[in-house]
Amino acid sequence: MTAPSSELDSHLAVDRGPDTLLTEVVSKSPMRLAVARFRKDKLSMVSLVVVVLFFLLAISAPILVAADLIDPLKNDTDLLDEYGLPLGSFGGISGDHWLGVEPGGGRDALARLWYGTTFSLSIAIAATIIAMFIGVVAGIVSGAAGGWVDAIIGRAIDLTLAFPQTLMLLALSAVGLAFVEEILGVPRGNPAAAVYVVGVLGLFGWTAVARIVRGQVLSLREREFVQASQMIGASRFRIYFREILPNLWAPILVTFTLMMPAFVSAEAALSFLGVGISAPTPTLGNILTDALRYADSAFLYFFFPALLIAIIVVSFNLLGDGLRDALDPKGHR
Repeated sequence: MTAPSSELDSHLAVDRGPDTLLTEVVSKSPMRLAVARFRKDKLSMVSLVVVVLFFLLAISAPILVAADLIDPLKNDTDLLDEYGLPLGSFGGISGDHWLGVEPGGGRDALARLWYGTTFSLSIAIAATIIAMFIGVVAGIVSGAAGGWVDAIIGRAIDLTLAFPQTLMLLALSAVGLAFVEEILGVPRGNPAAAVYVVGVLGLFGWTAVARIVRGQVLSLREREFVQASQMIGASRFRIYFREILPNLWAPILVTFTLMMPAFVSAEAALSFLGVGISAPTPTLGNILTDALRYADSAFLYFFFPALLIAIIVVSFNLLGDGLRDALDPKGHR
């Protein structure tokens, strides 16, 4: 009687008698195999926990503000000295203000970072959804249709990439904000600025998604199930979005997790350049921009938003890398 090999962890040995040992095969779906590979990567699991924690913080901040448990807009000049700097050591850190207070305004730094995370992640998610939608549709149509359709979409991608995005954002900010306010009817101020930033990031960020999806579609369109759909007379819409699209969820998911931190950083950069949501409404970008003025005199007020942005970006990037490795059965870890 021979014992089963320890390497066959997907098999279950069943003893049916003194002279017989049967091996029952336990099948695993591709999803279960991907989950198993992902769970073995401890760094990816830690990044997943951190990302989920940030989303929970972003969701809970408006609830806490509505319940008056935190107030990111309340000024308290009694906590500042005659130079507008926080009283006490380490930027005014105390039992009431765990991360200190804001120089110049006396607002609670923790409340502003907490609430700012909500706005920054909301902008990044909205821009990512727009970019993913345009990129996925353009990539599928380009790769599956081919010919002149592929050529037109390819030239549109090249044209979009040719624009100096940062300069265009600054040059067209006045026109873009006027369009958002007058044509779309968005209220003037921060609501219009948020819509403008989301729209610009989404409309300029779809090109990379389209190229990735197009490359995947070029290989999928030669598969048997696509050719069978064409032979039975299925419509182009069904072939594109009912046959091809479900087979693209892995690269789409990975691209989504890698694009999110890029847009968080982009929002911070746009705030630094004066385009985006302005104070006192907090975002991680404008908090960091305001903190630059106090980098020497109140270093911790500058350090905490910079650290938070870095943690968000690194966590999403590590999560995307882990998903890419887990969803690619041919990849080498």
